[in-house]
Amino acid sequence: SWEVQRYDGWYNNLLHHSCGSVGARLLRLLPANYADGVYQALQEPRVPNARQLSNAVARGPSGLPSRRNTTVLAVFFGFHVLLDILGTEKPGCPAEFLNIRIPSGDPVFDPAGTGDVVLPFQRIHWAAETGQSPNSPREQTNEVTGWLDGSSIYGPSHSWSDALRSFSGGQLASGPGGHLPRETDGSVPMWKALDPSTGQGGPQGIYDLGSAWGNENLFLQAESIAWFRYHNYLAAALAQAHPTWSDEDIFQHARKRVIATFQSIVLYEWLPTLLGRRIPEYKGYQQHLDPSLSPEFVVAAGQFLATMLPPGIYKRGPKCQFQKVPGPSGSFPAVRLCNSYWSRQSTGLKQAEAVDVDNLLLGMTSQIAEQEDNIVVEDLQDYWYGPLKYSRTDYVASWLQRGRDLGLPTYNQARERFGLDPLQNWSDLAPHLEQQVLEKIAALYANNTAGLELLPGGMLETDSSLFSVIILDQFVRLRDGDRFWFENTKNGLFTVEETREIRNTTFHDVLAAVTYADPTDLQPHVFVWSEGDPCPQPQQLTAQHLPSCTPMMVLDYFEGSGAGFGIIIVVLCCLPLVTLFVAWIVAIFRKRDFKKLQKKQSTSVRREVTGEAIHGEWHGPKTDSSPVYIQLQADKVLKVLDGRGSVLRSISLKAHQRVEVILSSNKGNKALLLKSPKEYDLVLLFSEEAERSSFIGKLRGYLEESSLDLHISEMKEQSLMKWAVTQEQRKQILETFFRHLFAQVLEIDRSNAGELNFESSQKAKESLTCELSRAEFAEALGLKAHSMFVDSMFSLADKDGNGYISFREFLDILVVFMKGSPEEKSKVMFRMYDIDENGFLSKEEFLRMLRSFIEISNNCLSRDQAEQVTESMFRASGFQDRDELTWEDFHYMLRDHDSELRLTQLCIKGQWAGARGDPRPCRAGGDGQHPIRSSHILSHQSLQPNCSNGTSYQLHLYTEAQRKKYQRNKVQQKIQEFKRFVENYRRHIVCVVLFSAITTGVFVERAYYYAFASPSTGIAQTTFVGIIISRGSAASISFMYSYILLTMCRNLITVLRETFLNHYIPFDAAVDFHRWVAMAALIFSVLHTAGHIVNVYIFSVTPLSVLSCLFPSVFVNDGSQLPQKYYWWFFQTIPGMTGVLLLVILAVMYVFATHHFRRVSFQGFWITHHLYVLLYVLVIIHGSYALIQQPRFYIYFIIPALIYSADKLLSLSRKKVEIGVVKAELLPSGVTHLQFQRPQDFDYKSGQWVRIACVALGTTEYHPFTLTSAPHEDTLSLHIRAVGPWTTRLRELYSPESLALIGKLPKLYLDGPFGEGHQEWNKFEVSVLVGGGIGVTPFASILKDLVFKSSISSKLLCKKIYFIWVTRTQRQFEWLADIIREVEEADRNDLVSVHIYITQLAEKFDLRTTMLYICERHFQKVLNKSLFTGLRSITHFGRPPFVPFFDSLQEVHPEVQKIGVFSCGPPGMTKSVEKACQQLNKKDQTYFAHHYENF
Repeated sequence: SWEVQRYDGWYNNLLHHSCGSVGARLLRLLPANYADGVYQALQEPRVPNARQLSNAVARGPSGLPSRRNTTVLAVFFGFHVLLDILGTEKPGCPAEFLNIRIPSGDPVFDPAGTGDVVLPFQRIHWAAETGQSPNSPREQTNEVTGWLDGSSIYGPSHSWSDALRSFSGGQLASGPGGHLPRETDGSVPMWKALDPSTGQGGPQGIYDLGSAWGNENLFLQAESIAWFRYHNYLAAALAQAHPTWSDEDIFQHARKRVIATFQSIVLYEWLPTLLGRRIPEYKGYQQHLDPSLSPEFVVAAGQFLATMLPPGIYKRGPKCQFQKVPGPSGSFPAVRLCNSYWSRQSTGLKQAEAVDVDNLLLGMTSQIAEQEDNIVVEDLQDYWYGPLKYSRTDYVASWLQRGRDLGLPTYNQARERFGLDPLQNWSDLAPHLEQQVLEKIAALYANNTAGLELLPGGMLETDSSLFSVIILDQFVRLRDGDRFWFENTKNGLFTVEETREIRNTTFHDVLAAVTYADPTDLQPHVFVWSEGDPCPQPQQLTAQHLPSCTPMMVLDYFEGSGAGFGIIIVVLCCLPLVTLFVAWIVAIFRKRDFKKLQKKQSTSVRREVTGEAIHGEWHGPKTDSSPVYIQLQADKVLKVLDGRGSVLRSISLKAHQRVEVILSSNKGNKALLLKSPKEYDLVLLFSEEAERSSFIGKLRGYLEESSLDLHISEMKEQSLMKWAVTQEQRKQILETFFRHLFAQVLEIDRSNAGELNFESSQKAKESLTCELSRAEFAEALGLKAHSMFVDSMFSLADKDGNGYISFREFLDILVVFMKGSPEEKSKVMFRMYDIDENGFLSKEEFLRMLRSFIEISNNCLSRDQAEQVTESMFRASGFQDRDELTWEDFHYMLRDHDSELRLTQLCIKGQWAGARGDPRPCRAGGDGQHPIRSSHILSHQSLQPNCSNGTSYQLHLYTEAQRKKYQRNKVQQKIQEFKRFVENYRRHIVCVVLFSAITTGVFVERAYYYAFASPSTGIAQTTFVGIIISRGSAASISFMYSYILLTMCRNLITVLRETFLNHYIPFDAAVDFHRWVAMAALIFSVLHTAGHIVNVYIFSVTPLSVLSCLFPSVFVNDGSQLPQKYYWWFFQTIPGMTGVLLLVILAVMYVFATHHFRRVSFQGFWITHHLYVLLYVLVIIHGSYALIQQPRFYIYFIIPALIYSADKLLSLSRKKVEIGVVKAELLPSGVTHLQFQRPQDFDYKSGQWVRIACVALGTTEYHPFTLTSAPHEDTLSLHIRAVGPWTTRLRELYSPESLALIGKLPKLYLDGPFGEGHQEWNKFEVSVLVGGGIGVTPFASILKDLVFKSSISSKLLCKKIYFIWVTRTQRQFEWLADIIREVEEADRNDLVSVHIYITQLAEKFDLRTTMLYICERHFQKVLNKSLFTGLRSITHFGRPPFVPFFDSLQEVHPEVQKIGVFSCGPPGMTKSVEKACQQLNKKDQTYFAHHYENF
């Protein structure tokens, strides 16, 4: 029984278990010599340049034979021995470099003399716990066992050994033929550096051996194969001798014998030959002796052997046939060393390769090595296989740097350590060398012998005394400290007889056993060739006898990748554009579906259109043609109708003697142009020529009946289109017409009249000779062509009665309005409605005038109401007994409104025709600059305004107190504006600043950590910018994407806004905050992507030795140095693939969440926004791969995710409850009123909103709507306007026709209620509610609630509410008028003041609205209710003047410090309110706090 030696070297020494094991530290014989005493290697200028020193020390002629006739076999055997005990080639992590700067003009590495060449040199692996302080300087580790235990044959671990075995007959696994090991398949981590002569890489020609570096060159490989064969030779013999033994028994016995033979040959045959001295006798195992390898030995042994390497190696057969070796330019006597590193040149014939190995081994036995001196052949000094992207490097310079990396002592310190005399004088160092060589070396060390390093000093010695003593010391310690040494009788491995047998086995015996050579073909002592030995070498080889070395190549790792990498970046950048394109297509389909839906709805009201159906009317080159119908009417009028039967235009032929028609003569003869001289032309496109011919026939018949001539001509379609005057061209002509018109009336200098001076005289002449049709005149006034007002005004202006208004006719009427007195204006009005021109205005004519004004507001007054107003106005002026009025009477009737008449004007084509001739654009009055009188808004008293400058009014309210107004300069205003902004948004500012600070904090923390504080992996040195951007932004994204979930917790927000937290956190801004966080997260996502693009590029050009340090779990350094390509990082790693998918999802989510696409396709937004679930899954997977750091997303994500999940579960529990609809009615303007059951425990406040879904529509998407019911009501109600596909389909679902088919009211799903800013209305003493369009819904609930609370005398902080209702026409929302009526009836304390603005009526001081204004004020005064709404609320025409209104509120309520303004409606309106609030907040007076909601 005997103890089987472990493969990894552990437990050899039973006192110090790890001694000599894999990963053990090197043993320093002398203190470390580092620049800082800790780990920084000595570099220039403290020590010479490595390449210069290499040239000075090792350069010289090759071809000098060994003094002791040592064979080349002994040299390569020595390198094999080093593989067995030494593995220091593994680069350290993080990657550190001691690069070798090449002097300018170096003939090998820098022949161009650039001076920029730097050969990379990477420091070797060290013990992580060392190199922290001077007490513990850096110590390197040995990656193989430090024992002579055959690890170069069996591997340094049990698993490695198992991978080499065949598990049959105790053999090591062999390839085909059985004479060579298997080619590597990746199961064993063999080193696979590139072949520097061909650039080849990969596993071909690389055998699975015990040492990872066993394939470094063909000759070392041959040595390794010899020992592989020897094991199998012994195993076969043992199997034959012991047939009962198992595979394991045979293997371990063979292994034990091989190791012992190897130990014997190394110590007692090879070492004495190499050193030329006797080895001390073995005295037995010494347990307390430290056999660890020293850094001094590492360098000494490697360099000592290197000086003996020849430039080429012979190959010979068994009978002394020295073989020629084929080369690039003929055959050569030997294999060139420099072209044999990591050779992949496999013949493919395994038998031939096996013979090749034998030939090399035999050749090496006959060849004498180079002399043991300082000279190193050029194959090593200039053509050693290179590091990283360089194919060649300098072996000597590299070992000089290695010595510095190891922190070797100086030459003198080493000599003293081994009892040798220190160097005193440069001439004593190498008397055999030429003086100039020594001088050069002395100069490099500044003539300081104390600074001479160990390696160059040892090389220059005549007798290599220092290297010899270091090598001998190491091997003796290895022998004496090894418990498993074959001569140790106490380990029970061998008997005395076996030990003697092993001592007598030589390497000659091994080679004889493993090659086809006869023992007589080999000299007895194969490590030395003596005179008389068989097969002497033909000659001592020099470089001149051999093929040239392949010169250095510099690899470009990114070669051929630039285009692909660029395309990927472009594709990533185009993701939003692609998504935009997809969204655009979705939008087109949604719009098309919506139009179909609208058409479907309108089919029930569409009347049958009679007339000639035409394929299409052409409107111009950039406009789509549309299908039309042509009606030929009896009164010489040709009408163009659309599909619904609506009249698009009428062409009067009364003034025409003949009608000109032009036909197209090409492209299928389908176009027809009908000239309309004083208007734009009609161009019809037919589907075929026959259809056009049919139409011409009907037109000819019609014109003959009407006694009109038809003139037909032909031209090419392209010319016809050019010839036609389109509607757009006609508009440009009219614009010129109006510009010249106003230039004349207002006496503007021609050069200041717009672009008059740039227009051609031809164009101006054409414009000024044009005449306006009735339709164009109506459009200029913003009215319908067939309205009574247009009829009357047109008849008055058209003096020649030709049906058109000329430039002169328009000028005459304009002069009156621009410069006329009130009398002249009332006279024009009188003449307009004096239809029979008898100089009197009858009651019927007065009534017609009144109805023509009111007609503009969609005929919202009945004839009875109009008659009531007429009688009332006659009575008020004392004309109740008269049936007709003279002009004087009419003017007297308007006596109280002289100032309104003075300001009366015509608003034409964007021109403001005002008094005093001041041209300005028409405006809606939303910005407070419009001269609209606001006194009636605030008081029912009749207040007289002061006219200032004729165009604007100052408010002078009859109030108890007036606050003094301060005039501030602009800087003070800006300061005040800023102070007010901070006051209004302080909660928002604090939250945004806090969130931004945390986001910035996590970014900076991660960025700083990876830049300066992370465990040293070297990643910051590799990609500094990329890593700090990507890691910092990743932390920010993790935080943002986690906490954005809280903005989606609607139930939580609704609860929290009722708590004290609402004073600190603006819960109403949750949606805005959600958008803000999302945009910030998107920016950081883009930043993260940019950081990783930088990283991917850098990783794609970073050698494998560095990548294996950065990503040890992903990469194994196999010496190939080739990094993965860029596409591997993008598409073959989990982070890369999930990253790309995340970018796609983000692009889709963000594009579909934009305002435009949300409006066009809410369903698209709904579906894509639910991708957030996939987003979070991918984010978790993205980080879980832990490529750079351990996952950290969960740190931020867990708490928000739990809160959000709970909130979502609460909503889901509600959503499942179906709620029955009690009542459904369709109101005007596409509004659907739904009344439904109120769920149990459903508590809400006025102004809150809910989300509803209707499964009957075939979709589960939820839509938000504000409740219009009040909290005290038993049912809930919503008013939903049909503006999109979902709301339109909902309206259709609840239509009487649909309900008749279904037979019952479809049920709804309800989620809510949710809080928002409007519910804060009762927290202000004075509140202003501004509702626009359907945006009045929250205020319906608030007004109802207010009425109820005041009726039960509930205590309210709110003392006054102003409700401003902005609507195109009050008929749109009659249901709200009913609620206002209720409010007016129940409002006993004058708590509510309602003001209605009807915007469909154009400018406030237009001629029409002036008269309406007079009538409305009269009606209000007489009956205390509006002529239009029947409400006591005041009706105004035009848009509300928010600035004057809010300004006057400050005077009406001087005691109020803060007024709440709540607006809901289209963005344009809420912006106007916001601007007004901001403008007034610049003043140091009452503060306006604005809360708004857009729809």
